Amino acid sequence: MNDASMNDPSMNDASMNDPSMNDASMNELNARFSPLHDIHVAAGASFTDFAGWQMPVRYSSDLAEHHAVRSAAGIFDISHMSEIRVAGPDAPAFLDFALAGKLSAIANGQAKYSLLLAATGGIIDDLVVYRLADTEFLIVANAGNRFAVVDALTQRASKFAVTLSDESDTISLIAVQGPLSRGILEATAELGHPGIPLDELKYYWTTSASFGELPLLIGRTGYTGEDGFELYIQADAAADLWRALIDAGTPLGLVPAGLASRDTLRLEAGMPLYGHELSLDTMPVQAGLARVVALSKPGDFVGRAAIEAGPASDARVLVGLRSDGKRAGRAGYEVVHGDETVGYTTVGEITSGALSPTLGYPIAMAYVEPRFAEAATELQIDVRGSRVAASVVPMPFYSRQENHG
Repeated sequence: MNDASMNDPSMNDASMNDPSMNDASMNELNARFSPLHDIHVAAGASFTDFAGWQMPVRYSSDLAEHHAVRSAAGIFDISHMSEIRVAGPDAPAFLDFALAGKLSAIANGQAKYSLLLAATGGIIDDLVVYRLADTEFLIVANAGNRFAVVDALTQRASKFAVTLSDESDTISLIAVQGPLSRGILEATAELGHPGIPLDELKYYWTTSASFGELPLLIGRTGYTGEDGFELYIQADAAADLWRALIDAGTPLGLVPAGLASRDTLRLEAGMPLYGHELSLDTMPVQAGLARVVALSKPGDFVGRAAIEAGPASDARVLVGLRSDGKRAGRAGYEVVHGDETVGYTTVGEITSGALSPTLGYPIAMAYVEPRFAEAATELQIDVRGSRVAASVVPMPFYSRQENHG
């Protein structure tokens, strides 16, 4: 039970003992709801539990929402994400110690993808860090890892002159993604841009802005493989901002999009998802993220010794797989090598997979033994007892530069 349910008078002993309260209904009672929840209900959204939140999984169809983002734009409620502010004279040095990247090197207004590592070199979470000022940063963490991230940062901050503020409950986050996203933001009523104009804002940079009288942070960041923006605003103003974006964007093809399309979009873009491609049992080099770890930065950081030692020589590594036909491998499916003559040996496991809506063929990410990780290696996926041929291919599967020119 979370704090909200503990203070909710409707959650009394009678309801706890009511045999009609099955697991699903109890989960809904215990769930957290986005400030935009009523808007999603009115729009006909279907919901799913995501890290304890009731979040929209789709509004119309997964395919329609996916294609809208690739061709025009989609709007996502990602208010479940966690925001932690780090401030103080030691903030740059603290983040260099606490995270895998060299955060002291980024400029004010710049964003950087980074990793929070355990001492073992495993990944506690993958993060985006925004530098707001010389000694102030905003860390955006995954919803399911909020408390693990806060706990780890708090422990690591003990010798630094910094303050940590978990602002996850007071900030809402809305993403507008797609080739028409900039025009939609520029057409949105009450959206002011006193900082960098959006047409000059570079990828992984931010600008200060306003919505009416309220401050707004806009980052040219996202998780779809398309151009797009993420907008941070105080939670009680999120509904008004969402409506304003919808009003401006609907004539341009903007549609509300749920977690299902967000998942196929990020898969096509080769972006890892924590709990699938990333975990405490995964080291960055296995996930193709060695570049994110700044071994050249001076001094120690949590996980350095383990990263320098590296994983076992036979540790599985992440690859992309492409198949023909329509049968897609899904998370947990085995990847095998061999044939009927010599037999089949399990050499890996799918972490994410789908029939790509954009490309029209099945794609997947999988961890496989290193000797099978070279591009063009022929493997097979065990799809419910049948073996589907698959080839190792480079990622990302989809690139907006190649597809949009």
